[in-house]
Amino acid sequence: MGFFDFLTEEIAIDLGTANTLIIHNDKVVVDSPSIVARDRTTGKIVAVGKEAAMMQGKTHENIKTIRPLKDGVIADFAASEEMINRFIREIPALKKKLITPALRMVICIPSGITEVETRAVRESAQRVNGKEVYLIHEPMAAAIGIGVDIMQPKGNMIVDIGGGTTEIAVIALGGIVCDKSVKIAGDVFTNDIIYYMRTQHNLHVGERTAEKIKIQIGAATEDLETPPEDMSVQGRDLLTGKPKQVQISFREIAKALDKSILRIEDAVMETLSQTPPELAADIYNTGIYLAGGGSMLRGLDKRLSQKTDLPVYIAEDPLRAVVRGTGIALKSIERYKTVLSK
Repeated sequence: MGFFDFLTEEIAIDLGTANTLIIHNDKVVVDSPSIVARDRTTGKIVAVGKEAAMMQGKTHENIKTIRPLKDGVIADFAASEEMINRFIREIPALKKKLITPALRMVICIPSGITEVETRAVRESAQRVNGKEVYLIHEPMAAAIGIGVDIMQPKGNMIVDIGGGTTEIAVIALGGIVCDKSVKIAGDVFTNDIIYYMRTQHNLHVGERTAEKIKIQIGAATEDLETPPEDMSVQGRDLLTGKPKQVQISFREIAKALDKSILRIEDAVMETLSQTPPELAADIYNTGIYLAGGGSMLRGLDKRLSQKTDLPVYIAEDPLRAVVRGTGIALKSIERYKTVLSK
């Protein structure tokens, strides 16, 4: 190492279905939606991240917005590579360099990922000048980011609800004892809302509007202590074809999301039923930790707590828990060697 250290930069990437976050020098330097806008005639990428997200649902036929990651894994190889490349080039400290530095990276992947999908992530990283590429499983990174000491002989349960997948894992001694990955997360919630608006209100809304509804008045249960105010939603009337506006309350959204949340509850219960008894005793004392953007859904912690009879805690800044953990693992690669796969 020594002499060439100044040519190597270290970055931690949380490559998410909905958002991509990058840490460099202990700071989150990139936090952008994982969206790419491509020109259909030339095949060139015209925008990535926030700029592409602004175009979503508003493009003409020559421009198409795509999400290169689906269910936490790379679905469009070329687009995801270009996206990662552009995000890395946006890192302020790397912009100033004359020579493109070699990169030591730690990348976060879902725990239910296949060999082929893992190879796709690794190859993408190597193509964007990744000299040393380490991979870490999402629930592991979330646990480290929450501040759990994963090396202890003690069971901890993490539920990470992202955009494409919900990762549930029981962690002890720096390893995943039992885990479950279900493809029900933020994106499915958004689609549930689109479907509900269409069937109950005859209103056709786009993905961006549904996402906004989810953030503003989304709820997992109908009995909230501090309910959000009703929201006005605009879209296209399916009967007349005219633009129209309707008022909706959080109770309606709770109904719309009920089935999907039930499936997450079932997956949590199933993981608990597979947990060895000694670790189950630990989880009884420590409770369940929630991370990821989906955990910010109002009342979800309360609902999971009622279902499992366990205390449920939401990580502080749950959106960044995974990337924080990835960054910590990057700083002490030696300590977390057992957790990282090279």
